[in-house]
Amino acid sequence: MSPTLAGVVVAVVTVSDRSSRGKRADASGPVLADALRELGASVVTSVVPDGADEVERVIRAAVAEGARVVVTTGGTGVGPRDLTPEGTSRVLARSLPGLAERLRAVDADAVPGAVLSRGVAGLTGGDHPAIVVNVAGSTGAARSAAAVLSAVLPHALAQLDGEDH
Repeated sequence: MSPTLAGVVVAVVTVSDRSSRGKRADASGPVLADALRELGASVVTSVVPDGADEVERVIRAAVAEGARVVVTTGGTGVGPRDLTPEGTSRVLARSLPGLAERLRAVDADAVPGAVLSRGVAGLTGGDHPAIVVNVAGSTGAARSAAAVLSAVLPHALAQLDGEDH
């Protein structure tokens, strides 16, 4: 039986000024949401403007509402409003650098700009920690991230809940 996310609440958050104002359709969030639903997750989605404060707020709210995984898409580049990693870092108690590195590396040969993503990944603190992952805001990055996350999230959550390696 392949690993699943059955019963796991996952928040997919698109971080985009334009999408939050309705000036551009969210394309990457639905890619991630659909892939995580296929694993059995209960997915909630939202779209917020760029900026560290808004990212921090939405992640904290999602975790408070029971999300065990929060995946953001967008705001990881080098632009002046690309502050998703900064907002995310405010809520992380422990880092998962290998996951962030893998998400950058998976597309780097085909899309050299993938290495400019500053996305982070890690764990929130508290009695019921959540996994938080930043994904670049393109549909290609979302598809690649979905494949990586599908392979590692079930195992990571099991470990987080005290199961054996």
